[in-house]
Amino acid sequence: MEEILKTTLLGLFFGTFGTTLGGIIGVVIKRHSNKFLSFILSFASGLMMAVICFDLIPEALGISSIGNVIIGIFIGIIAMIFCDLLVEKKFNTNKRFVQEKNTLLKTGIIVSIGLAIHNFPEGLAIR
Repeated sequence: MEEILKTTLLGLFFGTFGTTLGGIIGVVIKRHSNKFLSFILSFASGLMMAVICFDLIPEALGISSIGNVIIGIFIGIIAMIFCDLLVEKKFNTNKRFVQEKNTLLKTGIIVSIGLAIHNFPEGLAIR
């Protein structure tokens, strides 16, 4: 029980530390260029892909069969496509966003939704 508590607290600290640090940097830097935001989103997606390819998929293959891993990957892809369609529909109904064509904001919203969805099975996996 003590090991689970230690792991939970460390995960909570580092998760909130990274989010807090990113939030502080976002508040301090008043003028965000599209080039900077594109770089940050690319960097974050590269890190996520590296973790998936070199850590999560090999570990999942050690625990379960390749069929279950592929089904899980496809469920995740379908969930993100569904989120993209919902956000796109919301952006098309709001004329202000259509005129601005702010695709980085749309991408940020989709990533936020994906992270929120991701936290549910992550919590189950830690248990």
